[in-house]
Amino acid sequence: MNSIIKSNTIINKCLFPAAGYGTRFLPATKATPKEMLPVLTKPLIQYGVEEAVEAGIHTMAIVTGRGKRAIEDHFDISYELEHQIKGGSKEHLLDEIRALITECTFSYTRQVEMKGLGHAILTGETLIGDEPFAVILADDLCTNSSVILDSARGSINTKGVLSQMIEVYEKYQCSIVAIEEVPMEQTHKYGVIAGHLVDGTDDTYRVTDMVEKPDPKDAPTNMAIIGRYILTPDIFDIIRETEPGKNGEVQITDALLTQAKNGKVIAYKFKGQRFDCGSVDGFVEATNYFYQKTEEV
Repeated sequence: MNSIIKSNTIINKCLFPAAGYGTRFLPATKATPKEMLPVLTKPLIQYGVEEAVEAGIHTMAIVTGRGKRAIEDHFDISYELEHQIKGGSKEHLLDEIRALITECTFSYTRQVEMKGLGHAILTGETLIGDEPFAVILADDLCTNSSVILDSARGSINTKGVLSQMIEVYEKYQCSIVAIEEVPMEQTHKYGVIAGHLVDGTDDTYRVTDMVEKPDPKDAPTNMAIIGRYILTPDIFDIIRETEPGKNGEVQITDALLTQAKNGKVIAYKFKGQRFDCGSVDGFVEATNYFYQKTEEV
């Protein structure tokens, strides 16, 4: 299948790879998907769906695995619960999730074997089709911190990370990865990029190299890819041709490197704050941050 990238294509779908075991949170994740772990009263994956909706996306494609039925149940109506709290003081607590269920379409497929993020994204091909799409890794929780002035309403609004990336995609019409600077001693945890600034910006790079989890001494830079991507549909064919790496896993970084060699990957240093909720420290940090925000309201 040869994919033709059409100009001015709107990003209509967001893919959520959600099949991982979440072993760093055992025993909590023995029977509960890590994507359903709550930061305050809201599960991680709901934050991600809300970010996608804020970016204008209403079709969610979720790659799950065994023991992940709670994700499907969360984005569905619970008639017994609705009946129990109807008309009571707690009914409003379901307003946000009701709105998502009404506004969005959710579709699911299963990753039968855990063979890396690249394989998980390839598993989602049947849900995405032949069009560019966004990818959100729910355990990277990002805040809306890009401030813009809404002159029509005379107010200040914020743009989420995915909204920022879609604007970058509209300009360059190629795959986009979100990046942030990390301490050099932490490069072994991430895919790391090298590149050069483009169009006189200080936050947008044309990627020339990508390395998956390099030792600090081998890392080309300290600019790490986080869990936000916009991918063009040719990535599926590239993943199919990508050889598995360490532990037999197919890495999206390796597939993206093929695009980067043709000048087809842009790295964007997003405006905002990211919490690594795949780690206990990051999860606690996010919980404290959002709790403080509720206290300020």
